[in-house]
Amino acid sequence: MLLLGGALGLGYVLSYDMVWVPDLRLGADALGLGTALPRAVPSDAVVAVLDEALGGMLLQKLVLLVPLVAAGSGAAALVGPGVLARLVATSVAVWNPFVVERLAIGHWPVLVGYGVLPWVLLAGAEWRRSGVLPARLPILLLLGSLSASTGIVTAIAACAAAAQRGSRRWFALAGMLTLANLPWLASGLLHAGSATSSADGADVFAPSGDGLLPGPLAFLSLGGTWNAQVVLPSRSGALGVAMTVVLAVLAVLAVRRGWSQVPAGLRRPLVACWVVGLSLTVATWALPGVTGWLSSTVPGAGLLRDGSRMLALAAPLTAVLAGRGAEVLVHALPDAFSRAMIAMACVLFPVALMPDAALGLSGRVAAVDYPEPYADLAAELRSRPQGDVVLLPFQSYRAPSWNNDGRPVLAPLGRYLPRGVVVEDRLVVDGRPLAGEDPRAADVRRALEAPDERQRAAGLRDAGIRYVLVEQLPDVDVPDVEGDVVRQFDGLILIDLGPAAPEPRPPAAWVAVMSLAWGGWIGLAVIALVQWWRDRRRRAAR
Repeated sequence: MLLLGGALGLGYVLSYDMVWVPDLRLGADALGLGTALPRAVPSDAVVAVLDEALGGMLLQKLVLLVPLVAAGSGAAALVGPGVLARLVATSVAVWNPFVVERLAIGHWPVLVGYGVLPWVLLAGAEWRRSGVLPARLPILLLLGSLSASTGIVTAIAACAAAAQRGSRRWFALAGMLTLANLPWLASGLLHAGSATSSADGADVFAPSGDGLLPGPLAFLSLGGTWNAQVVLPSRSGALGVAMTVVLAVLAVLAVRRGWSQVPAGLRRPLVACWVVGLSLTVATWALPGVTGWLSSTVPGAGLLRDGSRMLALAAPLTAVLAGRGAEVLVHALPDAFSRAMIAMACVLFPVALMPDAALGLSGRVAAVDYPEPYADLAAELRSRPQGDVVLLPFQSYRAPSWNNDGRPVLAPLGRYLPRGVVVEDRLVVDGRPLAGEDPRAADVRRALEAPDERQRAAGLRDAGIRYVLVEQLPDVDVPDVEGDVVRQFDGLILIDLGPAAPEPRPPAAWVAVMSLAWGGWIGLAVIALVQWWRDRRRRAAR
């Protein structure tokens, strides 16, 4: 709660890729049937269903808070005996650069996967030890696979913890992991023709150092994201170096004297996850050209571009070593007073060395209210004939003044409105435009490049667009489009272009494939329920 601060207040946290709305539409894109790559599958569909019961605001608070509680309590469960070891592991697992940077950049599915990661390791180790599938493991795999990159991290952790050479458990585990990731896997295969990414993106999204810390040292302390705008000032100077040194010292103490206290069944999985996570991060940092070639050549390889996401795999061992090292250090001290003081310092050092993470990253992720015209616009569209909307200016990010004094965020109206909205999918990072991947966005882009307003309107109608929504932004020009101005709101203009070509419908084969994929995904939850029932009967029989 100290970390999230104002993010838990009334309103919505809108920061870069984190765009939450009161009622997310369950559209074709959320189901993996849209024209764009399935970057938000199955996360958007899960949110669209759950916010019907909980509301978008409450659901976002739970999504931000519960994974951090799960990450801290999971680290305490991994570290082994000792109150101090558990407290330190909890502090490191919750208060670290990986969590802070993903919170700032808005990668909430990554944080959900990060929260369940320790519990996946624990459940996998229990399955390996007892030979009985824990009923919670299928649910954990579902929660840990809300996005493609997070699904990969969860799969690596599950294999490291549960797999055993020569065991039939491999087949059961592979089946569950496939079902947990089936929606985005199936949709990705259907979009294979457009599933390659710009080679330039690998260089832009490659992990980087933090101020005085070069890349590999930043990675050791769980930092190093590509977006310098989300890195806290404390990470760029002496405090960032101090955090890395403290973690390294505690790790050395843990390896030398405290490693035997870590549960035996968890040691190998923890090390394996750390090695894989750090290796992938260092590889994408050191070889962006190779990553770029893979992204532009192999469909789906663009998942490797943001290699710092893989640092989630290194976090469990980092927290465990910090906890065990603190226990060794404190027990070596001669008197109770010294032990108490150093114990307190060990528990609080992450907070002390990254103080600007407190209170919602010093206010960066405070909750805000949507402007009233947004609700009026949504109501107006519900009363008008069917048709998709294009949002102008045709650019992916906005910096509205009402969002924490201009905090950048993906165009909120693209998710707020009760209609299909086509938005620009090209990104501009450090002045470098990166090619988009949505063919429908490319059609709209070409239509807007026509020489006059009448041709632009005709091109948009041919692309299946009936409405143009102009969001008036300072110093941003918008091409004129011929149409009837339906209504003007505060800074918003809704234009009706007239009847448009039918919006593109997914082929029947695609619908069938995705229906099977979603059926398999739900089936994994049924497997968990059946396993829970069997466990209960087994315990009752004893």
